[in-house]
Amino acid sequence: MEIQIQETKNNIFRLIKDKENYINFCPDRGGLITDWTFNGKKILYFDKSRFLDKSLSIRGGVPILFPICGDIEQNLSIFGSNYKQFSQHGFARNLSWNFESYKKKESLNLSLKDNQLTHQYFPFSFQIKIDVTLKFNCLIYDVEIFNNSNNPMPMSFGLHPYFNISDFKNIQFEDHPLVCMDQKKNSLELTNDALLNMDKGIDLLMYSNGSLSFKDYVFGRKITLINPYPFDINVIWSDPPRKMICMEPWTSPRNSLINGFRKILIKPKSSENLKASIIVNEIEKA
Repeated sequence: MEIQIQETKNNIFRLIKDKENYINFCPDRGGLITDWTFNGKKILYFDKSRFLDKSLSIRGGVPILFPICGDIEQNLSIFGSNYKQFSQHGFARNLSWNFESYKKKESLNLSLKDNQLTHQYFPFSFQIKIDVTLKFNCLIYDVEIFNNSNNPMPMSFGLHPYFNISDFKNIQFEDHPLVCMDQKKNSLELTNDALLNMDKGIDLLMYSNGSLSFKDYVFGRKITLINPYPFDINVIWSDPPRKMICMEPWTSPRNSLINGFRKILIKPKSSENLKASIIVNEIEKA
């Protein structure tokens, strides 16, 4: 494996397996994987023009969510009046990460430590280490979150991968649970019925068995997310007219740090390990 600089201006690097299989990443923008090319095909959606406007949130790639997933209820203080309120999905996706490559493991290591900015929101000393391993048709995330504080550290963690699609009408989801939570309406819905609205915009949270997949019959590929407990919450999100679908692994739903539901609490001087994989398989085109 080899790392090359791709764009000096935007600090985008490339981890190369071969000329048709590589990932691009930007450590300065939340350790973001901006591109995954598999056999010459772009797997991830990425809005570069929006990426270049730093006043806007990123749409594309694989943002990292920490220490919350989603948003929190307004006017609620988690850690007291001395701390700022979290923005959507927390602060990790907005910070600069460190990186290095491991040739033997064919992986990229991303790391983030607490700093003066995080202390304005989050009263804990922490470190996140993420190994992103590039296999032939698979991207593997191995995550370890360390609590270096003297008190238990509450947190949620998620990934927000954006996938290229040919069109919403060509997409079929598989392995999903019968019922989901529509996060726009805050109501339980039948998943099959809710998925019919992909082209109108959906935001669905579901408790899976640790895997979820969809087929794109025009692109001729099946994308599978493997996310075992406690990383087994799935969020499906669309933002039409963008031709993309997000299939996100989360540990915890919105407001977890407030209501305690599925909140992860890491003991002092301990760590939590999480793992998720994205697999691409070719299927027969329609």
